[in-house]
Amino acid sequence: MRVDRGGREAILQMASAGDTLAEASLFSSTYHCEAIATIETVVRLYPKAILLTELARDPKRARTFAAMLAQQIMTLRTRLERRNIRSARDRVGHFLAVNVEAGKRTVALTGTLKELAAELGLTHETLYRTLARMAADGEIKRTGKIIRLTRLAYD
Repeated sequence: MRVDRGGREAILQMASAGDTLAEASLFSSTYHCEAIATIETVVRLYPKAILLTELARDPKRARTFAAMLAQQIMTLRTRLERRNIRSARDRVGHFLAVNVEAGKRTVALTGTLKELAAELGLTHETLYRTLARMAADGEIKRTGKIIRLTRLAYD
């Protein structure tokens, strides 16, 4: 995340087990990233020189790394697209449509609703109200951390 001049936090990446962080620092003269763990976390550090040497030595590993970076760029672009959606309901709908499990009509939330609200750029109160309205309108059904889409609009 980054904090803007007004003190607002902007989440740039949410990492899970196996994800990488601060990749851009490999190609920068200064380290310009910071990570905040919201749960107990184990982090593996790789020395920059060793990692760059290994990527140069092993083209297959370098392609795998490049593919992972490309996926991160696509995820960031989706996040930026979503942040430009003004309506909270449409923003939540976009999140659900992008994250619905292949062949299913469900989205499994990995964190708390408060964390999801931050990811969506909404207050947690706005997210709770939006999900409640969507459920009352028959668009979704919530069971714990599973949201089932019930309307074809999200197919």
